[in-house]
Amino acid sequence: MPKRKDLKSILIIGSGPIIIGQACEFDYSGSQALRSLREDGIETVLINSNPATIMTDPSMADHIYLLPLNTKSIVKVLKKHPTIDAVLPTMGGQTALNLCIEAGDKGIWDDFGIEIIGVDIDAINITEDREKFRELMLKIGIGMAPQSTATSFLEGKEIAQEFGFPLVIRASYTLGGAGASIVYKPEDFDELLSRGLEISPIHEVMIDKALMGWKEYELELLRDKNDNVVIICTIENMDPMGIHTGDSITVAPAMTLSDRTFQRMRDMAIHMMRSIGDFAGGCNVQFAVSPDEKEDIIAIEINPRVSRSSALASKATGYPIAKIAAKLAIGYSLDELENQITKSTSALFEPTLDYVIVKIPRWNFDKFEGSDRTLGLQMKSVGEVMGIGRSFQEALHKATQSLEIKRNGLGADGKGYKNYDQIISKLTIPSWDRVFVIYDAIQLGIPLSRIHEITKIDMWFLKQYEELHFLEKEISKYTIESLPRELLLEGKQKGFADRQIAHMLDCYESEVHKKRVALKINRVYKLVDTCAAEFKAMTPYYYSTFEEEIETPDGQRFVSNDSVVTDRKKIVVLGSGPNRIGQGIEFDYCCVHGVLAAAECGYETIMINCNPETVSTDFDTADKLYFEPVFWEHIYDIIRHENPEGVIVQLGGQTALKLAEKLDKYGIKIIGTSFESLDLAEDRGSFSTLLQENNIPYPEFGVAESAEEALDLADELNFPLLVRPSYVLGGQGMKIVINKEELEEHVVDLLRKIPNNKLLLDHYLDGAIEAEADAICDGKEVYIIGIMEHIEPCGIHSGDSNATLPPFNLGEFVMQQIKDHTKKIALALNTVGLINIQFAIKDDMVYIIEANPRASRTVPFIAKAYGEPYVNYATKVMLGEKKISDFNFNPKLEGFAIKQPVFSFNKFPNVNKNLGPEMKSTGESILFIDSLKDDEFYELYSKRKMYLSK
Repeated sequence: MPKRKDLKSILIIGSGPIIIGQACEFDYSGSQALRSLREDGIETVLINSNPATIMTDPSMADHIYLLPLNTKSIVKVLKKHPTIDAVLPTMGGQTALNLCIEAGDKGIWDDFGIEIIGVDIDAINITEDREKFRELMLKIGIGMAPQSTATSFLEGKEIAQEFGFPLVIRASYTLGGAGASIVYKPEDFDELLSRGLEISPIHEVMIDKALMGWKEYELELLRDKNDNVVIICTIENMDPMGIHTGDSITVAPAMTLSDRTFQRMRDMAIHMMRSIGDFAGGCNVQFAVSPDEKEDIIAIEINPRVSRSSALASKATGYPIAKIAAKLAIGYSLDELENQITKSTSALFEPTLDYVIVKIPRWNFDKFEGSDRTLGLQMKSVGEVMGIGRSFQEALHKATQSLEIKRNGLGADGKGYKNYDQIISKLTIPSWDRVFVIYDAIQLGIPLSRIHEITKIDMWFLKQYEELHFLEKEISKYTIESLPRELLLEGKQKGFADRQIAHMLDCYESEVHKKRVALKINRVYKLVDTCAAEFKAMTPYYYSTFEEEIETPDGQRFVSNDSVVTDRKKIVVLGSGPNRIGQGIEFDYCCVHGVLAAAECGYETIMINCNPETVSTDFDTADKLYFEPVFWEHIYDIIRHENPEGVIVQLGGQTALKLAEKLDKYGIKIIGTSFESLDLAEDRGSFSTLLQENNIPYPEFGVAESAEEALDLADELNFPLLVRPSYVLGGQGMKIVINKEELEEHVVDLLRKIPNNKLLLDHYLDGAIEAEADAICDGKEVYIIGIMEHIEPCGIHSGDSNATLPPFNLGEFVMQQIKDHTKKIALALNTVGLINIQFAIKDDMVYIIEANPRASRTVPFIAKAYGEPYVNYATKVMLGEKKISDFNFNPKLEGFAIKQPVFSFNKFPNVNKNLGPEMKSTGESILFIDSLKDDEFYELYSKRKMYLSK
C-alpha cells in the first residue's frame, strides 16, 4: 500500500495537443504516472484533450475525460467524482501547471477540498517569477547573470542602457522559450521588448546580460519527502549558451566537465532544489559554465517538474523518472522503491552510464516558408532523436542517421557544403544543420581554432569531429578489396554506416556489408542497465556497437553479446522515428497497440525506434526494445540476429513504410498488406488503372518527370491543378497552382529538392467537400471503422482540417458511394490490416483522392471517439490470428466528435499562415458536441474557407 493511506483517488492533468515546445514527452510521463499510481491501487482520473496519445487510452486510467483543458472542464470532472482527494499537475508540462495555478487562484481546489501533490505551487511561482528567483539565488549564494525585471517598455529601455548589448530578453510564465530573444543591436531592441511583454501572461520580462559562448549543462534530480536526493543524469549541451536546450545537440554524460566543477554543480543543484520549497518529485536545473580555467558556474533556471529533459534522461539512463516521481508524490521515499531495471537494488542510487547518448533535435522549417531559421532562445524543433553508442562519435553518427533527412551520417554521403562563404555563414548563425556543417568545415581545411572561435563549441567536440575526418581520409585510400580489417572495424566502431564506407571506397553498400560479415565484424548488442553492469539487469533494453574479439585462455575467440535470442516466435514492429509535422504521436500510439496485440497473440515482441520522447521506447512496452535508428543497416542486423516471423510496417507511418521495399527485396516477411499492395497504392498510374477496372471515379490526372512534361499535361487537365511528389507524407511539397508560371516554378523547385521523383498532377475539384474513411480488411471482408467529413473544403490537407465523425451533411446516396468505394478498394488492394481512403465530393459524385493501406493519423481519434480498440483488432487481423467476423464491433458515440488541428505559428511570427495541401499542424485535440446547433461547431463552420491558399 502507498505510504499515504488517505489518497484513494487522484486527478491527473494532461498536456493537451502537441505544440512546438511541448511535445509527446508528456504523453510518456503521464502514461508512466498513471501506471505507477494504479500499481498502488489508487483510482486515477485523467483530463486531457489529445486523442492521439496513449495516455488517453481507456486502458491507462480508471476514468478518462477528453475535454478542453480549462477550469470549466475541471469543475465538471470534480463534480462527477466527489471522491477525488488530490491533483497531480506535474506530468502535463506547462499547460497542466498553468491550469492548476489558475484553478487554485479561482479557489476551485479549496471548494472541492483537493490537495495539490508532487509539486509546491510556491516553488513554481518562485521559479517562474524571475525576479523572485534571482533574489532567492543571491540570498543562498548562487551566482546569476546580471539581470533586471521590466514590467513596462520604459523600464526595459532603462535596463538596456545600463547593461549594454548583447542582451537576453525572457518573458515570464511562458513555455519553450516563447517571447525570448537575444538582442545584439540597439535598433532591434524595441520590437523584441514589445513582443516579450505582450507574450508574457503577466506582461513582465527579465533582461539579462548575455553569457554568449559559455557552456551549458543540465542536471536531472529526484527528491523524496525525507530529503533524499539523487542526480539521475548530467547532460551537456554541445551548443554553447544562446540556443534553447530543446534546440541544442545534447550529450550525456557530460563530456567536458572537470570532476571538481561537477561536484560544485551538484551541490549547487541540490542546494537550489531545497531552497525553493519542500516538495517530493523531479526537478531539472540548468547551469552556464565559463569556458576558461576558472569554470565559474552561474544558475540559469530550475524547473520543479518533469520536463522534456527528464524524458531524455529516463531513456538515456533507463531510470523511469516520471514513474518514480509519481510514487514520491504519494508519499514513498526513494529507499523504499526498487530500481525498475535491476529489480534488486533500490531507487536511491545514481545511474552509471557505460555508453554515450547524443540527442539531436528534428526541425520542420520547410513547412514554414519564409520562417527565420536561426536557432536562439525560442525553441523551434518539433521532435528529437537519440543515438546510443560506446563513444561520442558512434552515438553522434547514430543520431544523425536517425533524423530521416536523407543523410547517412556525418559526411561521406556527397551531400555536404563545399562553399567557404556558405560554411562560414552557417557556422556563424546557428542553423539546424550546423551539426553537419562542422564536418564540412573540417573537410574544407578550416582550422579547428577558427571553428571554435566562431561557434564557441568546446574544442573536445571539434577534435572528435576531426578524428572522424582523418579516418574517412584514411579509409578512402583503399578499395573494397584492399581495405584492412582493423580499419573497417575502426570505421564501424566510430559509427560510420556501411553506406558511408561504400561512398569512401566507391562501391556498393551491399559489398561493404558482405565484407564485414566475412571478416566477422558484426554488431553486438549491449544492455542499458543503469548500473554499468555492476548488477544483473532484468529489462531487455539494447543498443548496438562493434567490439574487438576476446580470446579465452583455451583459444576460443568471441564477441560478448547481451541480447540472447529465445526460441519463441517473434514479431518486429518498426517505430515511427522522430516526430515531425505529418508524422506525429498518432503513429507511436499505433505502434504501442501493435506491440500489445502481438503479445496477446503469444508472440515475443521486438520494438525498434529512436525517439526518446515516446511510450514505444519505454523499456517495458515490448519484450525487447532496440533503441536504434530506423535505418536499413541497423534494422537488417537486428532481423539477422533475432530471426523474427516477420515485420509490421503499417503502424509506423512513412518511416516504416519506406523500408518495406528493402525488406521485401531481402526476403523478409511483411506482416499484413504486402509490399506490392503498398507500392500499388503509392504509384498513381497503377492505382488509377485499378480504380478504372472497378468503375470508381477519380479526378483526371497525369504523371510528369520534368517541367516540360508538366506544362504539356496542364493543357489536357485544365487549371487549377494539384501538384505533388509521390512517396511523401504530410502533403510534403503539395501545392495548388492556377497558371503555367506557378506550375513551372513549383515543378522546378520540387525536382531540385527531391530529384528523380515522379510528380502527380491532378485536376483540382474546386469547391468540393472532402471526406475520409478508415477501415480494417482481412482480405475477404471489410469493416469501416469511421467516416469523417472535413469542415474545410477540399484542398486543405486532411491533417489541417477540422473533421467530424460521423459526417454532418452527406446524404444517403453519397454515404453509400463512400462505403462501396472503400470496400472495393480495400479488397482490390488485397489489404490485410488498416486502410485510409480520402474522397472529394462534387455534385453528389464521390471521387477518390488517394488510398493508404496503412495506419493513418485519424485511427486513434476514431478509436477514442467510439471507445473501440481498433489497432488491436487490426494487428490481430494482420497476424492472421483473427478475421473481421471474430470481432463484436460496438461503437458508442452520442452526437459528434470533431478532430481539431493545432498550429504552432506563434513560433514563426512572420510566416504566411494560409493553409493548403501541405500539412502544417503539429497536433490535435478532440471536441465532443451533442448536436450541430452547438456554438463551437457553428463557429468552425463559418470560418471554413478563411485560410484556404492556392
